[in-house]
Amino acid sequence: MLKIKEKYRGVVVGAAAPRFKHRWFGILEVLIGADVYKFYMSGTIAQWFVEGNEVEVIIKKKPKEGQKYFDFDDYELYKVVDGELIPVWPVFSKEVVLPRANAVTGKTIYSYHLHAREAVYESDFEAIAELEQYHYASKKVIVAIWRCEKCNFLIRSNTKPICPKCRTDKYVRIFEIRGSTPASRFLVIELVKREPFEPRIVGYVRVDPPIPLMHRRLPDGKIVRNIREKIFPKEWFQPTFWPEMIYREKLMELRKMYSRPIARSKLWEEAKWISLKSTNTAAARISRVVVHPDYRSDGIGQMAVRVAIEWIASRRIPEMRKRKHLVETIAMMARYNPFFEKIGFKYLWDTAGGRPVLYYPLTDKAKKIIDEFLRTDPIAKKHSGRLCVSKYGKVDMLSGPIILRNVGKIYENILTLRDIDPHVRRVLEAFGVRERKIQRLVLRNVNIAINPGEIIVVVGASGAGKTTLLRLIYGAAKKIDDPKFKPTTGSIVVPDNVRASIMLPNEIEPEFGDESILENIYRKTKDDSLAVEILNRTGLSDAVLFRAKFSELSTGQKERAKLASLLADKPNLLLIDEFASHLDRLTAMRIAKKLSDLARSAGITLILVTHRVEIIRALNPDKIIFVGYGTAREATEEEKKALIA
Repeated sequence: MLKIKEKYRGVVVGAAAPRFKHRWFGILEVLIGADVYKFYMSGTIAQWFVEGNEVEVIIKKKPKEGQKYFDFDDYELYKVVDGELIPVWPVFSKEVVLPRANAVTGKTIYSYHLHAREAVYESDFEAIAELEQYHYASKKVIVAIWRCEKCNFLIRSNTKPICPKCRTDKYVRIFEIRGSTPASRFLVIELVKREPFEPRIVGYVRVDPPIPLMHRRLPDGKIVRNIREKIFPKEWFQPTFWPEMIYREKLMELRKMYSRPIARSKLWEEAKWISLKSTNTAAARISRVVVHPDYRSDGIGQMAVRVAIEWIASRRIPEMRKRKHLVETIAMMARYNPFFEKIGFKYLWDTAGGRPVLYYPLTDKAKKIIDEFLRTDPIAKKHSGRLCVSKYGKVDMLSGPIILRNVGKIYENILTLRDIDPHVRRVLEAFGVRERKIQRLVLRNVNIAINPGEIIVVVGASGAGKTTLLRLIYGAAKKIDDPKFKPTTGSIVVPDNVRASIMLPNEIEPEFGDESILENIYRKTKDDSLAVEILNRTGLSDAVLFRAKFSELSTGQKERAKLASLLADKPNLLLIDEFASHLDRLTAMRIAKKLSDLARSAGITLILVTHRVEIIRALNPDKIIFVGYGTAREATEEEKKALIA
């Protein structure tokens, strides 16, 4: 009987065909001494072992008398490869705190507490299936297949379905995630500290072996075949997971004995297992990075990939065989988002199909090869490994300050009881209401200077005059000859080069027709990359939303779409009333931080109205203007610190 905390060397037996309850559950059988022990683990890990693999086991929990199996938490297991111990079980796991800091002060605004670990449980793969439908490049409308274990009925659905035969989901288990392969391994990202309404798993990274073949398309359309083997050692990419090749070779043999349908069914499973046993590369491929749309553009995806790189390097993912030199990714979205470049990936070439290929070196040898290629290849050295550069750039910053001198605003209207229902008129007259002229002083003797590129937050009670202040500044910028947009007294001076955009809810807003959101932004920018960048910066990072019409969006999404449309005009003065009023606290903070970062980097003078302290903190404004009781004044440094502390 094996003893607790003792180390044992053993040999894998019978692993060529592990016995699975379903794809996500596996049993590894190991011969230790004269006895065979069963170790329960994820099927996505167990399938990579072959008979004869040497392992080292540490027992954490003694099995019951007469039993020779160990559950998930009962042991540690290492694979012995080239004299090294490669950790296998428990799975890779890492706690990460991801702070989101103010770009100016460096002070943390909020933090994510995350747990990155390899997917093991059935619920992990259910969450992956739900997230997969948000993947940019997903070609599947329905991305998962489920099986009822009671009646064996297969169901296509993106979320756990009710079996149409059994009328319950009690026996329904996830069977397959379409688009993944038998060789795929998954790293999931959990929110450790979350609100009750937040999802448990907010993202995942899928890692596969490299694709079997890769050819390069040159700018003139010519194709360079087998480009990787011309640059890197061939053995780094061979042999890779390629069951289709094995399938084709053996199909020709079996066709001589069986009909095509029978031959195909017999061969596919055999080809899959042969390929799993033979795959042994020095490179890994990140084939999916999916983050829940509500959490994109906030660093979680980049963090997930960085942790995945650590996982690949330390555990030789996915095969757990050769030492890894490279991480490869092929992603069309890399043209529109510098996601991988920010992590350290280098763009080397396009595939024959025109998709960008990027590499991350795990060893000095790999780095030297990449650097040499970028230095000597006549095409690659032009971009120096960079594919995506921010297109937003700088605006023509205001040439001078906006100055309000002794500004006053009085609103007048006539209160009349004419044309009012007699019954209602009697009620009003009972309260002493009569016809009269109403004059309301909103602003008096306002003297404020707003410098180019400053971020200004306007706060005050409802009806205090915040919207009026924005309206007057916009009226001066646009030279609007309407009393509503002009001060009653005093003057407002704006620079001659002002290019103003404003959002006054239900009064002045961007217009959307039947076009998609992406088309709306593209129509203004005339640049598809810039259009995607703007949508990303306003929190509309889900590609599904790119094609949505404005009318199809939720209230919060509409607010972000309006902001994107304003930014697409590239104003140097942006005024926003009731900013993020329809967004929850965390989303509002994320959007406020992105807007603040963009405004500062682009040189936009930003003036917005909000009453929410968390948004003010995320913006970290240069000035806060208090409006109320007919006055508008700049907050003192002490008042500002007290508000955003």
